[in-house]
Amino acid sequence: METPRPLARRLAAIHPFHVMALLARAREMERGGRDIVHMEIGEPDLGTPEPVVAAGVAALARGDLHYTPALGLPALREAIAGHYERRYRVAVAPTRIVVTPGASGALLLALGLLIDPESRVLLADPGYPCNRHFVTFLGGRPVPLPVGVESRYQPTAAAVAAAWQPGTVAALLCSPANPTGTLVGSAALAAIVEVVEGRGGRVVADEIYHGLVYTDPPPTALACSQGCLVVNSFSKYFHMTGWRLGWLVVPAGYEEAVDRLAQNLFLAAPTPAQHAALACFTDETEALLAEHRDEYHRRRDLLAAALIDLGFRIPVVPDGAFYLYADSSALADDSFELAERLLTEAGVAVTPGLDFGDHQASRHLRFAYTTPVERIEEGIARLRRLFG
Repeated sequence: METPRPLARRLAAIHPFHVMALLARAREMERGGRDIVHMEIGEPDLGTPEPVVAAGVAALARGDLHYTPALGLPALREAIAGHYERRYRVAVAPTRIVVTPGASGALLLALGLLIDPESRVLLADPGYPCNRHFVTFLGGRPVPLPVGVESRYQPTAAAVAAAWQPGTVAALLCSPANPTGTLVGSAALAAIVEVVEGRGGRVVADEIYHGLVYTDPPPTALACSQGCLVVNSFSKYFHMTGWRLGWLVVPAGYEEAVDRLAQNLFLAAPTPAQHAALACFTDETEALLAEHRDEYHRRRDLLAAALIDLGFRIPVVPDGAFYLYADSSALADDSFELAERLLTEAGVAVTPGLDFGDHQASRHLRFAYTTPVERIEEGIARLRRLFG
């Protein structure tokens, strides 16, 4: 048998999602006849709005299946620019907008524009694991900023300033954040942008959960500075997960470089998905999406109250997204072991804090309320029996 060739060394620092092992076990249990309440995966369950599906089907029927330009369908880039004008009162030239294969494609382009070998990128811990893994993949050094209740699980300008060293090129902000659902407030966002740009760096703002916010609408980082790179997605608020479509806004002057990079990495985002996404910005679709947001808000309040009653601590109620980051330390010393227990003994699948970093990971679980209310209520009932 031939000896496998060694893998690239960078792969040693790119870890799998621990929740995927739990999900695999959950699926195996389901095949064996066990009913599982799924609150582990951050995928909206309410489905792509019908006008968007219809627009995609119409594009297929017309045969609009050829490559688009690398930066995206011109009409879609114009529609996204109009979205910034209507929602945020911020002018963004369509030429600065790149349509990408999912928000992951947008983040890869953004970091690819900024990172040289050993470049440092500041990011929150806990945070979405792909963010630090993308930095590593590009040869950079992710620098975790431990965040907690005192800052609503978000970096502060003071923390960014203290962590900034020679070789730091960017700070990555996620607002609302995964796994915590918290926002960077307007004043805090402006202060961080001032610190970063004052040191010659760039803010990369992940805004993929904008729209799924239950407090006052959040500002876009572009309202603070047109020098920010902003990542967004059609997956979360627009409910187009499997269509694999996102976008990136780059600063003026970056257009040629990002075009060159997109050509080589992706060639183009999926064409039928781009035609479908044109229907996202209609009044009909926006009305449906507002109903979806209200449903997630209802679920958040239901689940948060129940978890607190069960002994979890949720000192910061999330502003948006569809996650609750719950302190489970009063119930168990190790949240990964607790996640396994919830699955095997209660049939409730959740995500352990270990997936999101190192800072206080063993004392947190993430609950995703991306399942119908009746299933959430069933999960709550099972947890009550387990801890009762």
